[in-house]
This record gives sequence, structure tokens and C-alpha cells, in this order.
Amino acid sequence: MALGNVVGSNIANLGLVLAVTILLSPIDVNKSFYGTDWPVMMVASLLFFFFIYFDGVIDRYEGLVMVVFLLLFLVYLLRFQKTAVVDEMPEDDEYLPLYKTALFLGLGGLCLWGGSELLISGAVGLATAFGVSERVVAITIVSVGTSIPELAASVIAVLKKEKAISLGNLIGSNIFNLLAVLGITSLVTPIKVVDPGLLSNDIFRMLGISFIIFPLVFFPKGLRLGWRDGIILVGIYVSFVYLTIT
Repeated sequence: MALGNVVGSNIANLGLVLAVTILLSPIDVNKSFYGTDWPVMMVASLLFFFFIYFDGVIDRYEGLVMVVFLLLFLVYLLRFQKTAVVDEMPEDDEYLPLYKTALFLGLGGLCLWGGSELLISGAVGLATAFGVSERVVAITIVSVGTSIPELAASVIAVLKKEKAISLGNLIGSNIFNLLAVLGITSLVTPIKVVDPGLLSNDIFRMLGISFIIFPLVFFPKGLRLGWRDGIILVGIYVSFVYLTIT
């Protein structure tokens, strides 16, 4: 369920969420896409592939490598990347009181935990009711459910004319899914592949859609994603869901 969710979520982020975003409005892509964001996403994807493909397990030491790589990436972003937004009037900022911050954080965490429990229970129930594997449910229904926050953030970014943020949000989500979610989980307990379909099909589809974003950004117009690219991505995602279910 965990592996299927991560792989399916990464595919949904690019094939569904990004597609919907650029169908709403084209995105002009920053140079950081090919300088940092996309290469790091591909390295994270390939790390995941090599760690799990040959033995079907992500061991603790492999999880440690993934977490260390994530920390190095975060340090690089904090030290060398330019600030995305400059606050020109910091004196008029109003900060929440500490008790409200703690309250909102606690409530958000509680709702997140409760929602996760319900999502997993519902997914297992669907798999049992329809006689399909948990992998199929995780990589389709559950992954779309976990991609809803990315969809909301991307649509809001488009509405606020911050289109570059939407692409960065999706690529960053994919990086964190692989390096943080799987990396930290495997530090607690090794993650083992249960359904061989993930290794024979799903992981290659994840690598494929991650790679295809690069040429789409440059062709036919350089550093731009438009509605034609959105149609291509939706077509890829629909094909992926169809092949997974059938």
C-alpha cells in the first residue's frame, strides 16, 4: 500500500495535477527546472529504482542514503537558491500568537492522522470488496486522494498568477514522496514489495512520466508548458490507470 501510494502519487502529480494546471493556464518554466528541480527528481527516482528493483526491498541503510540526499538538497536550497518572495513591508506583518500556532498545528496533525486512517481503511475495504490487489487500489484511488492537496495548491497558484510555484510544488512533492516518505519509513522498518506488478510495470511508468516532462518543457516552445502538453499528460495518465485496472 505504501509503495503503491508513493509511485501512484508521483504519477498522478505529473499526469493529472500538472495536466489540469496547464490546461487551466500555460506555465512559463524557470531555469531552476532544468538546473536543479528536474535533475534532483530524476536522481531520487533512479535511487528508488536501483534500491528496490533488484531485491524488492528498501533496507535501512538505503533509506539512510535517501534521507541524507534529501537533507543535502534542502541545505543547498536554503543556502544557494534565491528567495522566492521578498517582503517589501515587513513592519506590517501580523504573526499568530504562539497558542494559536500550536492549536492549529495540533488540529491539523490530528485531522491528517484521522484522514490517513480512514483513507487506508477505505482502500483496503475497496480492494476486498472488488477482489483486486491493494496495489491497484493504492496506485489509483489512494494516490489520487493524496494528490488532492497538490491539486488545490497548484490551482490556487495559477489563480494568484504564481504559476512557477505550482510546478515547483509538484516536483518537490515527488522528491519528498521518494526521499522523505520512503526513506524515513524504511529507517523504521525495511519496505518490501508484495505485488510484483509494481516492479514489472508501475515503477517504469513513474520513471517514464518523470522523464517526459523534460522534453515537453522545451518543445514546441522553450521553457513553457501549454494546453497541448496537458492533453498529452492526461492521455498518459488515463492509459496508465486503464492498464493498471485491466
